[in-house]
Amino acid sequence: MSAGKEQFAQLMRGPHEQLDLGLAALLIAQEEYPDLDLDGYLRQLDDLGQQARDRLTPDAPPDAAVEALSRLLSEEHGFRGNQDDYYDPRNSFLNDVLDRRAGIPISLAAVYVEVGRRAGLNVRGVGFPAHFLAEHRGVIFDPFNGGHILSEGDCRALLLQMTGGSMDFQPRFLEPTPTKHILARMLNNLKQIYLKARYYRKAVGIMDRLLLVNPISYGELRDRGAVHAELKQYAQAKADFEAYLKQPHQPEDASAVRRALRNIDNVMTLMDD
Repeated sequence: MSAGKEQFAQLMRGPHEQLDLGLAALLIAQEEYPDLDLDGYLRQLDDLGQQARDRLTPDAPPDAAVEALSRLLSEEHGFRGNQDDYYDPRNSFLNDVLDRRAGIPISLAAVYVEVGRRAGLNVRGVGFPAHFLAEHRGVIFDPFNGGHILSEGDCRALLLQMTGGSMDFQPRFLEPTPTKHILARMLNNLKQIYLKARYYRKAVGIMDRLLLVNPISYGELRDRGAVHAELKQYAQAKADFEAYLKQPHQPEDASAVRRALRNIDNVMTLMDD
């Protein structure tokens, strides 16, 4: 295991309430950028946080604090949603988001959360379906769209827009999301991008980290096994499939996974001949 991956694993084993979203997101980016200057990017967040603190008035109401934070990040520093190239993997790497001032809803929310935290605000991510949001003391806002504050009616309209009416609004959609869930969603975005592009080696690295976030995410074992098989890494594929079949509850696709295992055994036998 690389030093960066081991540091990420240690963060995941630590107390949840102390989990540093900014550092964890940068450690995810190390999968793509092994020589990433973690301290340099953390200092960027520190500097932005100090700028936000300087713009806040004592005891500012939550909506005023959100507006001040959004003016700083969106208007002064130009952080924006990347509408033109939404599925560019760089939109999911925090270092690229800080460099390019562009990202997707969840990565921009991570910037707002970490800058807000450094400014003394309690900004948290909100795992709204299909479009990640943020909140501060009950004020919901949209980092992808300039940090605009959203009413419940706005959120209902956004859900209709994003899902085409296939999902009914639930108040729980506006509840804060635990940090580990944010990291898992960031990683899942990257996983899907890499699998669609058939960047299988990169996908394996992302699935490794998904299993560090949630070791009992058994579906990741199955998926990683399938990708190992695509890469002709048969021993690793076999290990993942066997571990998947040992999960506490018999999976519905167990017979298909057993067939895949038999195929791998046949291939490995031919390779040994």
